[in-house]
Amino acid sequence: MKTINRDILKLAVPSILANITVPIVGMVDIAVAGHLDTSAAVMIGGIAIGTMLFDLLYWNFGFLRVGTGGLTAQAYGKEDRKECARIFTRAVGIALACAMVLIAIQWIFVKAAFLVVDCTPEVRALAEQYFFIRIWAAPATLSLMAFKGWFIGMQDSLSAMIVDLVVNGMNVLASIVLALGFSPIGFEGMGFSGVAAGTVVAQYSGLLTAAFLVLFKYRRPVFSQLGKDDLRSVFKGSETRRFFVMNSNLFVRSLCFIAIYIGFTVISARYGDVLLAVSSIMMKLLMIFSYFTDGFAYAGEALTGRYIGAKDQPMVRQTVKWTFVWSMGIALIFMGIYHFGGVLLLKMMTSDAVVVSAAEAFLPWLLLMPVAGCAAFTWDGIYIGATASKAIRNSMLWAVVGFFAVWLAGLVCGDLAPEVSMHVLMGAYFAHLLARTIYLSVRYKKDVLYL
Repeated sequence: MKTINRDILKLAVPSILANITVPIVGMVDIAVAGHLDTSAAVMIGGIAIGTMLFDLLYWNFGFLRVGTGGLTAQAYGKEDRKECARIFTRAVGIALACAMVLIAIQWIFVKAAFLVVDCTPEVRALAEQYFFIRIWAAPATLSLMAFKGWFIGMQDSLSAMIVDLVVNGMNVLASIVLALGFSPIGFEGMGFSGVAAGTVVAQYSGLLTAAFLVLFKYRRPVFSQLGKDDLRSVFKGSETRRFFVMNSNLFVRSLCFIAIYIGFTVISARYGDVLLAVSSIMMKLLMIFSYFTDGFAYAGEALTGRYIGAKDQPMVRQTVKWTFVWSMGIALIFMGIYHFGGVLLLKMMTSDAVVVSAAEAFLPWLLLMPVAGCAAFTWDGIYIGATASKAIRNSMLWAVVGFFAVWLAGLVCGDLAPEVSMHVLMGAYFAHLLARTIYLSVRYKKDVLYL
């Protein structure tokens, strides 16, 4: 027991320390926008829609992190360092190719997206401005997905932490300086555009850091075994086919995430700029606990993959058991934080009294989400380590059914007030978490333990 908990904490704590800075980035972006000299609701809405557009793009490529992490962990468990190097090379190569495609189709994508995204003209103008600046970070962003998955698979959450801290720290600093200015040097700031530009600076800073860490830590023990013939065949063979088969299932999973998240944002946008701002803030607050739970999910991913690769079933059982113990502890802690500090968190997000007042009515939802959310995120990590991509895909298909079933049930009830409809939408989000948790719990023995 002591050994497995030590291993879990060794992997989880660096990820948690890095993840703590992730919600800070989102909060700073919204806070900067909310304190510019125009309507806070419009500015926050512009950030929300602009961020949604990137989620719509980047979630399609979540397999670059997820697939890379699970496959690398299993290769690590088999002590096959050459295959670890091949997985890394394959993932980064695919990431860069995908990024070039995204840059090429950026105009088409934005025009198509706003055929279905309904928001005010003011919010749309700001969202487009944000998008066309931040898109130039695509090569760094997609490559960093592959780097992070590979570090986790190599049981090296410390390197992943360093990269995340660089990205998130630089994002906060650059966004504030570029948006609001820096008076000692006479820089007056770029206004709203500076938020997006700060993200671009941060992503490339992270990519340089990640490349240095790979070169410094793994050039000899891992990549020295990779010859020219291996490089030429990196996109061929049975392992490559496994990579793409697995990622086809993960791609469907990503589409399901997009359907739920975009559905949440698009539906809330119909209720006006104030409730759109509320939904954006609530989502940020809602996901704070996930950045702690994800640390244990990453640990579960790395250790599950490692012990499956080593064919050590008893340690797979121990990994699952103790990862859940830690994760549920996080859920209880955050239920207390949301209960006693919910209003304070809202006021940290915006100084707009109208938005804060409207958001207070939805704080009780934050008390319900952590238990179902922590369980769903933890199962995701375990199944990723097991490379059980079919089960992951199916869980998200059921999650989509749960989300839209609850929302449609609200529509059947008739013409509801916007505030009531927003409660229905929060219930739909809770239903999707519950569906994932139930499905993956039922499938555990067959798809993970007896793999």
